[in-house]
Amino acid sequence: MVPELCLIFFAIALIYSSAGFGGGSSYLALMALWGIGFQLMKSTALLCNIVVVTGGVYHFYRNGHLPLKKALLLSLVSVPLAFAGSYLPLKQSAFFLVLGISLTVAAALMCYRLFAQKSYTVKAQRIRSYALIGGGIGFLSGMTGIGGGIYLAPVLRLGQYESPKNIAGLSSFFILVNSIAGLSGQAAKGAMVFQWEFTLPLLVAVIAGGQVGARLSAGWLKPRWVEAATAFLILYAGVRMLSSIH
Repeated sequence: MVPELCLIFFAIALIYSSAGFGGGSSYLALMALWGIGFQLMKSTALLCNIVVVTGGVYHFYRNGHLPLKKALLLSLVSVPLAFAGSYLPLKQSAFFLVLGISLTVAAALMCYRLFAQKSYTVKAQRIRSYALIGGGIGFLSGMTGIGGGIYLAPVLRLGQYESPKNIAGLSSFFILVNSIAGLSGQAAKGAMVFQWEFTLPLLVAVIAGGQVGARLSAGWLKPRWVEAATAFLILYAGVRMLSSIH
């Protein structure tokens, strides 16, 4: 089972990291299909998120696609709220329902902006709005057990806050800090579960895939490819989540 999952996790990490994401939603969907325990898959998905986007944050920052002040403002409120959201006692069916709906709505918004608008111009925004956005999405990401970048990217895109590559960079940073907060919340309530013979091979696979994907996006991947990958992957993950509900 693990070898097959390793190959798929590698591909997911490569594709998602090219759009600035960690892939947590798809990791959860796959592990649910494989019948992995609920707490084990939540903890494993968050840890995979962390190792994937850590490299991405570095590459986006090095290539000038991570406005650090805005990243810190997004995270200022999101981290404690992600920690709080991870405490909510959601059952498995409710968890997948909330996550699936959230992802599908995010995908619809992203697709609308991507295909309805031919040109894209960054608009000046109030700096405090980054903290407000980060807080709301941070709580949702903690509740649903992922980093939250796939919620953040459509909001920033719709509001024309940043360039597509800067959005990818901000999403990577946002996922990193919220995944750490979410995993810490699980640990604090005694719900963090790992089986290292299962988790460790997956970590190796996503580290490799994430490094390749981050270099593609931060280096030469065209902005519209990044946007299209973002919208498609969000929609795919949302549909998979909803289809897994019994």
